[in-house]
Amino acid sequence: MTAPAPPSVPDVREDVRPLAVDDVTLRFGGVTALEEVSFTVEPGTVHALIGPNGAGKSSCFNVISGLYRPTSGRVRFGDDDLTGLAPHRLAALGVGRSFQNIALSPGSTVRDNVLLGRHVLTRGGFLTGGLRLPWSVRAERRHTARVEEICDFLGVADRLDAPVGSLPYGVAKRVDIARAVAVEPTLLMLDEPAAGLNATETAGMGVTIRDLRDALGISVLLVEHDMGLVMGIADRVSVLDFGRLIADGTPAQVQADPEVVRAYLGTGGEEEGT
Repeated sequence: MTAPAPPSVPDVREDVRPLAVDDVTLRFGGVTALEEVSFTVEPGTVHALIGPNGAGKSSCFNVISGLYRPTSGRVRFGDDDLTGLAPHRLAALGVGRSFQNIALSPGSTVRDNVLLGRHVLTRGGFLTGGLRLPWSVRAERRHTARVEEICDFLGVADRLDAPVGSLPYGVAKRVDIARAVAVEPTLLMLDEPAAGLNATETAGMGVTIRDLRDALGISVLLVEHDMGLVMGIADRVSVLDFGRLIADGTPAQVQADPEVVRAYLGTGGEEEGT
């Protein structure tokens, strides 16, 4: 799949910063979901967080994005401490997130759903919007134009006026990502972007993720089960198993790590060298 030409990005932030997860532990009662997990997403990289079912990937993602507060440890984005911040405050700091279970308004159009991602970038409120002040109208036009540009890049510009509930699943996934990009993030968090997609759609998603990173100069952190996609686009991979970080390195290093093989295949000893 050939991606459309990258959009012009005059208002994208230039302060791309590392994301550091430092010794994060998360407990729910007597259950330890994460145990002293540490890794760093370097600026401008595609970083994948992988692991078998129940490894703690979603818990880690939810700690980073402010849905869970860790029992101990910190999450830092450059000089900003994200630990326990509400999701809307993370958006203001340049963190955008898509969701595994598409979190869109099915009765609203694609355009309106993606415009929601611009809310953190808008000034004024209900009163100024209702009065249709000149500066408010101009800002609305700018935001709408940017949304259309982003949707064109994501390949959904022909669906701008369609209700999200009428879209095929693969198209709706792209709209969810478009809304995350509308925040103008310097860190884009993608939760299972290829989940439920067929092979062709998955290949196209891989191209899109790399093109987003290259066009916008941002960092991408993704949780993903499709190892073909991960190994094809990730610069670095962190592997969780039972809430512990068991490997962190390049795709080639991770694929060759015996502990990773054991976690995924349940093999050990001589079987690993076979």
